[in-house]
Amino acid sequence: MFVPGGLDCGGAVPERESEIRVYAIVRSGGRQHKVAVGDIVEVDKISTAKVGDTVELSTLLVVDGDAVTSDPWVLAGIKVQAEVVDHHKGVKIDILRYKNKTGYRRRQGHRQQYTAIKVTEIPAAAK
Repeated sequence: MFVPGGLDCGGAVPERESEIRVYAIVRSGGRQHKVAVGDIVEVDKISTAKVGDTVELSTLLVVDGDAVTSDPWVLAGIKVQAEVVDHHKGVKIDILRYKNKTGYRRRQGHRQQYTAIKVTEIPAAAK
């Protein structure tokens, strides 16, 4: 039962996971992604990498249990290792332009190029 302004009394409180998950926020292609070891992440195309190659991603934040590392000097030495799994295109986006009463119509399509990478290693921050 939900009580406004109170606690939810209807279910059990989930126990804390016994395994502490390490994750990092990385930058790739002008975007930021939250990654953990074993995750497959879709990033903007890395044109220099072939399938099976290992790539390094710059790290913005590392969370290891309760320890959060965000110091730029420490993070400068931490690079997340990932393996290129696939190169593919995203879904098609239709772009339509129309102006009323002038006969102006333009139709354009776009499919973004992506690279799927699998995160293999997140180095621990030096303490």
